[in-house]
Amino acid sequence: MTIHDTHPFADPDPDPVRRLRGRLGGAVALVTAGDADGRAGLTVSSLMVANGDPAHVLMLVDPDSDLADVVTRTGRAVVQLLSWPHRDLAEAFAGTAPAPGGPWRTASFVATPWGPRLAEASTWVAVSLESAEDVGWSTLLTCILQEVTVGEDDAPLVHRRGRYRRAEE
Repeated sequence: MTIHDTHPFADPDPDPVRRLRGRLGGAVALVTAGDADGRAGLTVSSLMVANGDPAHVLMLVDPDSDLADVVTRTGRAVVQLLSWPHRDLAEAFAGTAPAPGGPWRTASFVATPWGPRLAEASTWVAVSLESAEDVGWSTLLTCILQEVTVGEDDAPLVHRRGRYRRAEE
């Protein structure tokens, strides 16, 4: 057996853009959308808020995701910020952890006119879709804030360098 000083599964030619994005980090949100015809959810950390009249949420999502299709079909979504206890939920909606029966069974959701909302989310935003366009390998969803609820922020969930972390104060 030989012992190496490098990781055996390290990418020999890492993508510098992906590495840069991983170093930026950000709050983790669960974006949900849907109605009686179908619903979808996706863990998203590539998002920002642009204040103004009206205020906007800009988010990058996988163009092949069910979420991109459902938001485009319904024109609405709910963006909820996750906290440290929601990290398993984040993994389930990201499709990186098992979720027997599907990710919707991992938590309680409340029906709203904009889509399902995580019942225990203290901070969430109802949005309507303004536009969807391809940007790089993502779909940029530009949404208008319709309703904003800002609650406690005791243990925010952050994603940085491929891992969920507690936000540092």
